[in-house]
Amino acid sequence: MFRIVQAGNSIPTSFPVDPNAEFQPGQFAQLNVFGNNIVCGVSDGTVPIGIIDDIKTTAFTAPSIDEVIIVPAQGTTGPGGKLITSIDIKAELANPNVISASFISNPVDVELIPRNGVIVFPAGTELNFDMTGSGTPDAIRTVVSYTYQIPNVVGDDSTAGSNRVTVWFQRMIAQTDQYETNQRYPLNAPLFVSESGLLTTRQPTPTHPIVAIVTGPPSAIFGSLEFLLI
Repeated sequence: MFRIVQAGNSIPTSFPVDPNAEFQPGQFAQLNVFGNNIVCGVSDGTVPIGIIDDIKTTAFTAPSIDEVIIVPAQGTTGPGGKLITSIDIKAELANPNVISASFISNPVDVELIPRNGVIVFPAGTELNFDMTGSGTPDAIRTVVSYTYQIPNVVGDDSTAGSNRVTVWFQRMIAQTDQYETNQRYPLNAPLFVSESGLLTTRQPTPTHPIVAIVTGPPSAIFGSLEFLLI
C-alpha cells in the first residue's frame, strides 16, 4: 500500500521495468543495468531514487503491529525464586504465513513457526503477567510485530501493458505498509532503505543515505507508516 497525503504539484516519472523484479507500491526503486538497458527495480538501499507506485508481485504482504499475546501458564519455582513454565506453551498469531525476518517479540523471546503463524514459549520462560489480579504471575505476555503474506489473494502486474514502472521522487508526505516491522519508528526518526527496498530506522551501512523522516509511527490500530520524503 502506498498513499500520498500531501505532495503539492508533484508528478511521478516512469522508467522501463526490470523484468526480474518483484515489488509492491511503497517500496523504493533503484536503477539497474539489464543487458544493454537501464531498468528500474527494487532498491538495495544504496542509491534509492524514489517510491514505487506500481504492482509486480506474486503475493501481497501486510504488517501486523504490536499484537498482544497472553497465555495462561502454571508456574514452577525457577532460578532466583521466579516462577517459570515447566513445559512449552504454544499460541496462535492473528495471521499465518509470517515472514521470519520481519518478526520481533518484546519483552519475551519466543520461537516462531512462520507458516502456521504459531509462536512457542519454551520451557523455562518466566511468568510476567497477572491475569486474575491475585498478585502472583499466572501468565506470559509479550507483544509481537511482523509482516505476513495475505492468504487467498493472488499477485498482480500493473506494468504488464507498458513494461514501465511509476516512481515518485519529489518531496511529499505519504503512507506505506512497506517497512521493516522488526524496527521501532519514533516520531521524527530518520528513515533509510533496507536491502529489500523497505523503509527502516536501521541504517544498513554508514553510507546508506537518509531518505525520509517519520511523521506518523505505525500502531496496532493504524499499521501504516507515515513519512516525509526528503
